[in-house]
Amino acid sequence: MNESILLIEDEESIRTTLCDRLRQEGYVVETAKDGDEGLDKASDQPFDLIILDLMLPRRSGLDVCRGIRTAGIATPILILTVRNETVDKVVGLKLGADDYVTKPFEAAELLARVEVLLRRVRVHVGHGYYEFGSICVDIRQGQVARDGKPVHLTARELHLLRYLIERPGATVPREELLKSVWGYNNEIFSRTVDSHVFSLRKKLEENPKLPELILTVPGVGYKFVGRNSR
Repeated sequence: MNESILLIEDEESIRTTLCDRLRQEGYVVETAKDGDEGLDKASDQPFDLIILDLMLPRRSGLDVCRGIRTAGIATPILILTVRNETVDKVVGLKLGADDYVTKPFEAAELLARVEVLLRRVRVHVGHGYYEFGSICVDIRQGQVARDGKPVHLTARELHLLRYLIERPGATVPREELLKSVWGYNNEIFSRTVDSHVFSLRKKLEENPKLPELILTVPGVGYKFVGRNSR
């Protein structure tokens, strides 16, 4: 399963070059060219990593970082800063960024930092194969299909789906999912769980507004109610 990365960078040449290089490494990359677009995408879609330039139009990278963390989104953030801007680095880290790379940078250095951040929360997916009606989940291969057509899940979505599938009918609290799937203990990130469940429903449920596989247990968490036909 290829990790999904959001790249928020306003300089077109850097954005294009870096996007191409990340895709060559096998990552799935979404881009944003200003702070508003970046925060909107970070809030609406689940990603495994966010690469965030601090010097952005419309909304600064620091404001985007603050907005992401205030919204309870736990996705790792790698910030891009101008060399010697120590204050921005410190502020960014205090706001919740996980690491930084200074411009100009070598692509190899940035890729190494990306790998380190993704490795911290590396997904261990197990070896199961499951079928639920029209949905097939091959954990070992990292593949999901619906009605015979491939469904792209981020690495984190696949890990979350596996965790729920392996506990059929059991109510799993948000806190447990946050700790086991993301490695976080802070309840302020509970929206991360909700946004990923919402995304899974859009990709897997016939009617995401009336889910039949992943049910909400109000005030507690979620439970998976599908029956494996294998």
